[in-house]
Amino acid sequence: MNSYEKEISYQANNSYSTLNTLSETTKNIWFVCHGMGYLSRYFLKYFKDLNPEENYIIAPQAPSKYYQQPKMHVGANWLTRDNTKSGMKNIINYFDAILDNEKLPSNHKLIVLGYSQGVSVALRYLAKRKIQCDTLIIHSGGIPKELNPEDYSYLNKNTNVLLVYGTMDEYLNDDRIKEETAKAKKLFHDKLHVKPFKGKHIVNIDLINAIG
Repeated sequence: MNSYEKEISYQANNSYSTLNTLSETTKNIWFVCHGMGYLSRYFLKYFKDLNPEENYIIAPQAPSKYYQQPKMHVGANWLTRDNTKSGMKNIINYFDAILDNEKLPSNHKLIVLGYSQGVSVALRYLAKRKIQCDTLIIHSGGIPKELNPEDYSYLNKNTNVLLVYGTMDEYLNDDRIKEETAKAKKLFHDKLHVKPFKGKHIVNIDLINAIG
């Protein structure tokens, strides 16, 4: 039997979610990438306490949806280890389309947040497109091993990078925390601020509210 795996390109549609209205009073624009199992419209709940006049939140939707056992809730996944490069290329094109559609002004602070699995796509997108942001939040997720300091040398010296994780995160241990902290320091040097908090693998709403 002769078996071949082939690749094609085609046009696809995907949704994304926003919270609040982009207006003259907007100060902060958030681009937030959810973790595995989320849908973008539900991920927005973590940002609902931010001042709606000053904060506009954009939440992309991971493309691969699936049913979660046992209640069959719908969740979504960004990438797997299979065909990661091709999958990330699609996500980059999707993120480009979102930003093109939103036509964001340049006189606002841009805050990029990746949570859990969303960390990998957020970091890869910034590295590929060299997008300036005022704050980058690496929240409870792994940093892709292929990234290097040159990928982020374009960032403004005042860019604030936060490495955030729960001290009781069920997916972390001391070795993993040391490994991810070392990778972050290598990439971002003195831009990095490590922000552990008392909690499990959850979104730190207090930190979000303090930034916005």
